[in-house]
Amino acid sequence: MEGSNQDHGLYARCFEELINLANSDSTSTSQFRFSVSVFELYNEQIRDLLLGCQSNLPKINMGLRESVIELSQEKVDSPSEFLRVLKSAFEKRGKDKPKSNVTHLVVSVHICYSNTITRENVNSKLSLVDLAGSEGLTVEDDNGDHVTDLLHVTNSISALGDVLSSLTSKKDTIPYENSFLTRILADSVGGSSKTLMIVNICPSARNLSEIMSCLNYAARARNTVPSLGNRDTIKKWRDVANDSRKELLEKERETQRLKQEVTGLKQALKEANDQCVLLYNEVQRAWRVSFTLQSDLKSENTMVADKHKIEKEQNSQLRNQIAQLLQFEQKQKLQVQQQDSTIQNLQSKMKDLESQLREALKSDMTRSRDPMESQPRAAENTVDSSAVTKKLEEELKKRDALIERLHEENEKLFDRLTEKSVASSTQVSSPSSKASPTVQPTDVDRKNSAGALASSVDKNEGAIAIVKSSSELVKTTPAGEYLTAALNDFDPEQYEGLAAIADGANKLLMLVLAAVIKAGASREHEILAEIRDAVFSFMRKMEPRRVMDTMLVSRVRILYIRSLLARSPELQSIKVAPVERFLEKPYTSRSRSSSGSSSPGRSPVRYHDEQIHGFKVNLKLDKKSKLVSVVSRIRGHDQDTGRQQVTGGKLREIQDEAKSFAIGNQPLAALFVHTPAGELQRQIRSWLVESFEFLSVTVDDVSGGTTGQLELLSTAIMDGWMAGVGAAVPPHTDALGQLLSEYAKRVYTSQMQHLKDIAGTLASEEAEDAGQVAKLRSALESVDHKRRKILEQMRSDAALFTLEEGNSPVQNLSTAAEDSRLASLISLDAILKQVKEITRQASVHVLSKSKKKALLESLDVLNERMPSLLDVDHPCAQREIDTAHQLVETIREQEDILQDEKRPPLESISSTETDVSQWNVLQFNTGGSSAPFIVKCGANSNSELVIKADARIQEPKGGEIVRVVPRPSVLENMSLEEMKQVFGQLPEALSSLALARTADGTRARYSRLYRTLAMKVPSLRELVGELEKGGVLKDTKSTT
Repeated sequence: MEGSNQDHGLYARCFEELINLANSDSTSTSQFRFSVSVFELYNEQIRDLLLGCQSNLPKINMGLRESVIELSQEKVDSPSEFLRVLKSAFEKRGKDKPKSNVTHLVVSVHICYSNTITRENVNSKLSLVDLAGSEGLTVEDDNGDHVTDLLHVTNSISALGDVLSSLTSKKDTIPYENSFLTRILADSVGGSSKTLMIVNICPSARNLSEIMSCLNYAARARNTVPSLGNRDTIKKWRDVANDSRKELLEKERETQRLKQEVTGLKQALKEANDQCVLLYNEVQRAWRVSFTLQSDLKSENTMVADKHKIEKEQNSQLRNQIAQLLQFEQKQKLQVQQQDSTIQNLQSKMKDLESQLREALKSDMTRSRDPMESQPRAAENTVDSSAVTKKLEEELKKRDALIERLHEENEKLFDRLTEKSVASSTQVSSPSSKASPTVQPTDVDRKNSAGALASSVDKNEGAIAIVKSSSELVKTTPAGEYLTAALNDFDPEQYEGLAAIADGANKLLMLVLAAVIKAGASREHEILAEIRDAVFSFMRKMEPRRVMDTMLVSRVRILYIRSLLARSPELQSIKVAPVERFLEKPYTSRSRSSSGSSSPGRSPVRYHDEQIHGFKVNLKLDKKSKLVSVVSRIRGHDQDTGRQQVTGGKLREIQDEAKSFAIGNQPLAALFVHTPAGELQRQIRSWLVESFEFLSVTVDDVSGGTTGQLELLSTAIMDGWMAGVGAAVPPHTDALGQLLSEYAKRVYTSQMQHLKDIAGTLASEEAEDAGQVAKLRSALESVDHKRRKILEQMRSDAALFTLEEGNSPVQNLSTAAEDSRLASLISLDAILKQVKEITRQASVHVLSKSKKKALLESLDVLNERMPSLLDVDHPCAQREIDTAHQLVETIREQEDILQDEKRPPLESISSTETDVSQWNVLQFNTGGSSAPFIVKCGANSNSELVIKADARIQEPKGGEIVRVVPRPSVLENMSLEEMKQVFGQLPEALSSLALARTADGTRARYSRLYRTLAMKVPSLRELVGELEKGGVLKDTKSTT
């Protein structure tokens, strides 16, 4: 019964057979569950052998109602688990052989069948009973316990024999109650159960009596006829069987009806699928329109943001100009007041003179006796009064001129403010640079050309860009990551045979198509871009094996080419040949063909520098014999003689010829890309209708009962072409792959030329002031960055896999002019910054002689650096230097007060503070009783960290100082004393935060402090990431 590991016994083989039967009968809606109970019967007592093997095992009741026992049962799902359970039960039983000879062992397998559709549940049981052997019935010792065991065995076996005898004689009463064994096995030997008894005998003369006894015992079991019950019960079961047959018949009819419905639904699904294809094409068009609108909206938002920023700058400039004008107006008012006081003095003098003149006249009247003397005096007084009057008139004219000048300045300021408000309301403002109040509008427009060109770079880049900027991150999705891993990990060597390789490769391509369809139109381009390199690498790897379904390859290629078309207006304007240029009747030739073709089914035609071949559709009307005509006439089909039915073999022949025609046909690939599938098939059907009048298009002549001849022919041609354009032509790739490579090269060429044009315009633009110099420099650097990104993408773009190693698909245009202009702008920017610093220092009323001399010498040094600039930058630098020179010359001088005072040279004057556009404030708490201290941080044009803080922490603090903070790499090989010297030049707050007891500790603390300060400056966050990757900030801890 038990067997061995190599030769399983009856227990294991029975369970294996049950498992095999269950696996063969199991379906998706039905299942079998198995559980095992093992117990032994010793001296009419039950011992559960599974009790204690595992905790919380389910229980089952066995036996008749009067003597029910509760046993443990364990669920098993495989033969190995069944053997494990038996092994544990046998180990618990022990190896006491004398006891085993007088013990009945029962192994019960409980089977439960359930059906989720019919909700049917059936339970059955298989009991494997190992009865006590007859060799244990001999009494060889006088042990009383052994005699008792033998009596119990004899009693149970006799009771089982009586039960079998009663069943054989068909008695009404079966003596199950005579023994515990028969009570437990009542449902296994009676009723509708089947019983099999296996007798093990020994072919020896010595055991003849035992053999005969065993055989007689077995004969009683063989004659047993299971009782099915009385007649009522039999009739009941017959009725149940009849009802089951009727129900089965009804279900078969229902199944037939459902099959018919499924057939109709399949047909409706096919028609709906065709409609879905058309709708999908419409959705694609709508998606392209929405994508274009989104791109335009994004570019408009960018322009509005730039305009808003420029308006802010203009507002600040206007505020500065208003403040200057107000100051100028105050000065003019003071001058007017001074002139008014002068005029009042002159008027008082005139009154005095007039009074004197009247007195003189009176005296002349009284002194008539001396007329000769009075005339010279009157003339003298008259001359004096006229001179005073003239002087007064001149002063009045000066005052009027000064007042008129003030009015003109106010009117100009009002006009400028009015123009600013109008430009803001219409959103047509352009960036303006810092200009004087007398700059004309034409000059402002000319200065703003650099800003406009810079914005046009960004707008055009968004229109046709296939290279993402460095700040853009490719979004990843679970589906994209799974497909990328699956495509990259596919190894053909792990499969046996080309069929298995083809099956695996085609399944991956179908997964790609399914993922794109499931992503929808809104996320189609994202997932295509995410798996792009993996897909093309997979196709390159599998093309030499020729195991991929070319139709699947074509569909994947078309998805990527149309994704490229959606982002490139230049490619969307490409015109392709109409479908009529690719179709041709048999035995005809085209007058447009440039040369003959030796291949069958092709006629060469020149179109857009490409040789287009016409595909000959070999269809002709079969003439009917006279006998067939007579029979048709007799049957009343006289009108059908002009129709032609296309056989399946003919369709396959046309499809194969279409595939051969499409292999390597790049113009045909362009037709598939630029024409929707539904529209292309409609055009083919229209051409077939015009070319072959004998084709059947009526309902009565359709093939297969659902599809007309035109539909079958157009589908065969479409499928053949689709399979052909996706077939590779070694050593080159397929036609769609070649087309993708060509389109990608066109886009790259357009981008490079566009950047070249923009850079050329920027390189020739004249800078007017420091603001425009910075804008021109930024624009040129942006163009150079984008050009390098495009070149990097061209080197790694999988769409250009048809090219040889090391060859560039696009000519790299020369950038010498742009590079030289960029270098000149950098030098010009440095010169203008120093001029600005000199102007700031000269914005005082009085300068010492030595300071003025030093400033003038510095301007002369800057004048000597002019030859390093290009000619186009000379006017700007010269104008700024001359303006600063005139400003310094007009300042009054004074003697040096402290001759021995140490003055720093001008070369050491740092423009760091003025170079920082925005300061970010951090507050550090010392943790002690002292107050917290403030550190301001920012970035200059050289992407260096700059801090502004008080020189000392405690009073007196000594005022704020500005210093450039060195990078942590500077401290790498320094000792602690050298670090203290470096920190001594910085504010005390920085040194107190960075210094530690050891050099390594100081470096670690300084790295963390540098990262904390730099992360507060947005323009330095990328620099922090680069330093962390390079290991410079390896001791930092990421804190936020």
